[in-house]
Amino acid sequence: MTDVVNLNQFRKNQRRAEKKRAAEANRVRFGRTKAEREASDMARATRDMSLDGKKISPEDDDA
Repeated sequence: MTDVVNLNQFRKNQRRAEKKRAAEANRVRFGRTKAEREASDMARATRDMSLDGKKISPEDDDA
């Protein structure tokens, strides 16, 4: 005899598997490596520090 299969559970498992496949494809397609993320974070931090050092504060000379 065969086992009784809950069709709702079967469909749910199918949807989960499809979502996992889609997520894997998106990670490959859009993802960045850890080294790339760290490099862009370092570049952003360096740029922000450089710009903050060049910031001109408004002077309150009303004379």
